[in-house]
Amino acid sequence: QVQLVESGGGLVQAGGSLRLSCAASGRTFSMYVMAWFRQAPGKEREFVATISYSGDSTAYADSVKGRFTISRDNAKNTVYLQMNSLKPEDTAVYYCAQRALPWRPIATTRENYRYWGQGTQVTVSS
Repeated sequence: QVQLVESGGGLVQAGGSLRLSCAASGRTFSMYVMAWFRQAPGKEREFVATISYSGDSTAYADSVKGRFTISRDNAKNTVYLQMNSLKPEDTAVYYCAQRALPWRPIATTRENYRYWGQGTQVTVSS
């Protein structure tokens, strides 16, 4: 079965950086679009970034554009989220997700993703 395991979260001061990782297993990683979502307390889970199965296409939420970078290493079955210039409003649990079907285009909505990790907490202090 598919398993997604996030790591790299933590506590950081505003303006700092963190790099999240998500290790995938259970099916051929290079066939599937991956994404990062986040959920702050009392809020809906929201899209952050997505990357195509080949890695040549990405998309970002407006709130993180220019600060966050999504990437993947298909040889390591891992997707990353480099987060720079962090703000207190970036505080949330960050989840990686994998699209349900292979060879599909990137997608920014939750219903396109079938598999989810357990999440990793990111806290940005002011």
